[in-house]
Amino acid sequence: MTTEQQDLSLERKDSLRKSTDAKVLEETALGEIEDVQLDPAKEAKLLMKLDMAFVPIIMLTYLSCFLDRSNIGNVKVAGMPKDIGASDGEYSTAVSIFYATYVLLEAPWAVAMKKLTPRNILTGLCIIWSMTTVFTGFIHNVASLYATRLILGACEAGLFPCLNLYLTMVYRREEQARRVSYLMSCAAISGAVGGLLAYGLLQMDGIGGKAGWRWVYIIEGLFSLIIAILIWFGLPNDPSNAYFLTPDEKHMMRVRNAQRAKYMGSEHFSWDEMRLALRDPKLLFSALTQFCQDILLYGFSTFLPTILESLGYDSLMSNVLTVPVYIWAAVVFIAVAFAADRYSRFSSFILAANIFGIIGYILLLATTNNSVKYFATFLCGIAVYTSVGLNLTWLNVNVAPQYRRALAIGLQQTVGNCAGIVSGQIYRSSPYVLGNAFSLGALVVAQGVVVAHAVYLKRENRVKEEIIAGERVDERRVRTGDGEVEFVYHY
Repeated sequence: MTTEQQDLSLERKDSLRKSTDAKVLEETALGEIEDVQLDPAKEAKLLMKLDMAFVPIIMLTYLSCFLDRSNIGNVKVAGMPKDIGASDGEYSTAVSIFYATYVLLEAPWAVAMKKLTPRNILTGLCIIWSMTTVFTGFIHNVASLYATRLILGACEAGLFPCLNLYLTMVYRREEQARRVSYLMSCAAISGAVGGLLAYGLLQMDGIGGKAGWRWVYIIEGLFSLIIAILIWFGLPNDPSNAYFLTPDEKHMMRVRNAQRAKYMGSEHFSWDEMRLALRDPKLLFSALTQFCQDILLYGFSTFLPTILESLGYDSLMSNVLTVPVYIWAAVVFIAVAFAADRYSRFSSFILAANIFGIIGYILLLATTNNSVKYFATFLCGIAVYTSVGLNLTWLNVNVAPQYRRALAIGLQQTVGNCAGIVSGQIYRSSPYVLGNAFSLGALVVAQGVVVAHAVYLKRENRVKEEIIAGERVDERRVRTGDGEVEFVYHY
């Protein structure tokens, strides 16, 4: 070996030693920071600051998204199908076609968020769907309605999984249910706001030579454009280094990140993690539950104004009467989510909420009294939003690391949102006996899947406990991420 080769070899060894030393130091520092105990009062103040900064923007974003998606239900009672020459069947197809692109792109958008960065992906999608909503106010035929619904579905597909993943970048497992409840409650709030907005905007009928339903699309689309600006300036790519945090608060964020490192996992993409996510029984249980619950969500949120119109109310009053129902659903959801966070239990709360929904749909089908039917919509509202949000959070807190979680959430939403295609076909004509009966059956099926899911997680936790205690040899196929023996599943 020449002198030059020897020097090169020594340089490589020295470089390797330094990189190894750096890795050891990094791991040591990580271990030390994991042991840091944060002041509960300071941490509570930090959480409040994070909530005040991020939650309003996230809520407004999802609110605008759901408004632009579900306003097709508000404008139906205002004569939109007749103005563009759409039959009842074509209108139902327009409702369903939104989900054709929606379900195809949810998982890809979720996985791509890390690469594209949260700010870029969320702002870009919001701008495109906002412009699409504005342009819907200028359509004159069914083909144009189909096109705008397809574009809207493609863009909105990335919003919910990406916002949900953003929450995992900010909050710990035990803090997420209530934050997801803020997000999901916007689906209910959007119903209330949508009803009031529709009532107000429909009064603009004839202004500028445009029908009232066209103003609903134009004004709501412009509102969403404003939200895109808020996203760009309000949601940093790295929440732990947000501009509004003090140096002490940034240190606390680093400590919190280190303490939930196992939950977040590696930031490097891996096809192995993708394959593990696809084979995860938790994803199967969660996706089946979400499909059943989303049949209620999309049927209820899209057709409630029309359901109320079938009870004898005019188009304006049927929109107004949706407001108390949606507000009630949002309040109940947030209250239940706080309890789920406190007790780290999800299955029991989902099962309880669904019981109210089952009673509500039975009343809608069995009684002829319109007052009782209106009361039944309040019962249905409890299951519609609470169970959907809690089921998503349940998957959120039980899957790690990050890319495995991203794919799992995306696929769960993809399967769940296929229900949107179904709901557009089962809610075809008043008094919607088929739609309500199908929703009732979906709730019953969901109850069985939730019970099976909880039993599976309890068994997995018991296996981990036996391995830790030395009572069982660890022969499990998956031992990384949430498969680590110290990772306790919430059921």
